[in-house]
Amino acid sequence: MQDKMLDEFNQQTRRFFEPMRKLNSLMLGNMEKMTEYQLEAMKRYSQMGTERMRSASEIRDAQDLQSFGAQQAEMMSELSRQMMEDAQALGEMSQQFRSELEQLFGEVSQELSDQSKQAQQAQQNEASAKPAASSKSDAPAKASSQASRKS
Repeated sequence: MQDKMLDEFNQQTRRFFEPMRKLNSLMLGNMEKMTEYQLEAMKRYSQMGTERMRSASEIRDAQDLQSFGAQQAEMMSELSRQMMEDAQALGEMSQQFRSELEQLFGEVSQELSDQSKQAQQAQQNEASAKPAASSKSDAPAKASSQASRKS
């Protein structure tokens, strides 16, 4: 009997913590994905900056300066395009995370509703299994202290 109660307690504990485990897993996965993407973006931007600094250090005359200025305009256009793509990708990741969260909360809500219905049915079954009228009288219980036993 004790093993049955312990197993039931373990199952209830698992059911209680399962939604939190799923939520933590989802949040951790999203954090990993976002961090990885941001690190890659930072790497691209730092490479662009390093290339620009290298090009600037190779300027020797006015013609090189003019060429550097033209390349700088192209690089700024490329940087702007890249930043827009990154913002769009991060927005899509956020939308996906939001939809996964909504799905998870919907599943958890349904599970809780099902568990609540099962608990109500179990209570109703227990109530119907008990006799409708008790055989005990409604009179107050007699005192059973040691003092009354001594007399």
